[in-house]
Amino acid sequence: MSKYVVAPNPDLLVGEGNKQRWNQPDHRRHGFHNAHSLMRRMLMVRSRHVLELTESPRGDLEDRVDGLKSLVDNTAFSALTCIKKNRIVYERCASDFSTRQPHSIQSVTKLHIHLIVGRLVSQGLLDLDKPVQHYLPDIGSGYSNAPIQSLLDMAVDNDFSEDYSDPLSDCYAEEIALGWRLPPEGEAEISLADFAGSITGYRPETHLGEIAYKSANTDVLTMICQVVCPRPLCVEIEAIADAVGYEGTFYISKSADQHPAFSGGACLSSRDLARFGLLFARYGHDVHGEPFANADFLQKTLLRRALPMSPPKNWLRYSNHTMTDGRMVGHAGYGGQFLMVDTQTEVSCAFLSVLENEEGYDDSYMAQVAETLKELCLAVG
Repeated sequence: MSKYVVAPNPDLLVGEGNKQRWNQPDHRRHGFHNAHSLMRRMLMVRSRHVLELTESPRGDLEDRVDGLKSLVDNTAFSALTCIKKNRIVYERCASDFSTRQPHSIQSVTKLHIHLIVGRLVSQGLLDLDKPVQHYLPDIGSGYSNAPIQSLLDMAVDNDFSEDYSDPLSDCYAEEIALGWRLPPEGEAEISLADFAGSITGYRPETHLGEIAYKSANTDVLTMICQVVCPRPLCVEIEAIADAVGYEGTFYISKSADQHPAFSGGACLSSRDLARFGLLFARYGHDVHGEPFANADFLQKTLLRRALPMSPPKNWLRYSNHTMTDGRMVGHAGYGGQFLMVDTQTEVSCAFLSVLENEEGYDDSYMAQVAETLKELCLAVG
């Protein structure tokens, strides 16, 4: 019998700069616009009911909000949807995209951990003061003695590195566990548990002046939630989708050991990402007005002391897996994503874009996005 000709999946094969094809600068825009069909494995969920939106555009916002027009005219721009309650007050998209098309939201996905942890705390199933090893006795030395609260606040010092400018940074090896890239030829795919367990070097004595951003924290929190949650996390994802009322499909990649990639694997349209933000604006009440998320946990998240982000975004604190200034709450994502929600006026702004530089990240650009979305929220509210 003749042999078949096979080759590694070209989208997931690692190439120049230690990046897989979908994340190479000249392929990244296609990759982020089609991530829901490119990853190794994906879970997809539809909501039982849809939060219907009415279009009520305000034509004065580009004049009132400094930097808004330049942001949507930027070559990186994909889409922006701003909703107040159930009204679309501002919406734009690039010529090669739409506001109903799924897009990789990267670390904005981390907000799901805030919701799930809050629900587990309210049920008395999770103690945030316990060390990780209380729930994961086999975890490695990088996390075993770290308090769960420190993981939620990105306040853990260990050997995991997340430096997008360093092609050998640990965050790229993490992508093998998340199903975003292939392992080296001849090697098996590593599980999320094996990857997180391999991290070493926890330093409890470190006094951090700003956050130590580590997506591995989210991976460990995901495994803790899986252990203590009375139902599978995929069912929690369905419950969140029902509480939000997505119009389209929510996608999230999964690890080889079937953990949802809450550290950055979700894909949503800008309209549905803005709908997701409204769940925070409603303090956890679902589309039917019923309590769903832990409102008290969110309220404390906004007001409690926590480490600041690194400059120039240090007007935001990182608290319980959210970015907040005490009123605004949201999260940034690699490649140019941001969700910003005004908790006082029920305004949610979802911004999607694709940076095509080598690193796929630009701190000054992300600071501009955050500031502009805050001003947009205030102008709409």
